[in-house]
Amino acid sequence: MDIAISQNKVPVRLTIERWIHIVEHHDDLAGYYDEVLNVVENPDLVISGYQNALIALREIKAGKYLAIVYKEIKKTDGFIITGYFTAKMNLKKQIIVWKK
Repeated sequence: MDIAISQNKVPVRLTIERWIHIVEHHDDLAGYYDEVLNVVENPDLVISGYQNALIALREIKAGKYLAIVYKEIKKTDGFIITGYFTAKMNLKKQIIVWKK
């Protein structure tokens, strides 16, 4: 298990179980373990997600973003839910929580 510190200064865990889930459902992320943690710590922006989740986004290359979905349970604990690559960035419908 590794930990990233979010923009809210909350330690966010990436457990082995979650990492296995991520690469089983999004095999294109298999070589991006460290980058998943980095996106939580250094996103381009963070938007609100479903059921109080947060989504950290960072542009990996032109038009390609790595999105990491996580929850901050309390000020001292959070966890990564999943991650995926996306090219869709329609921020008109999103609530931006934090921006670089």
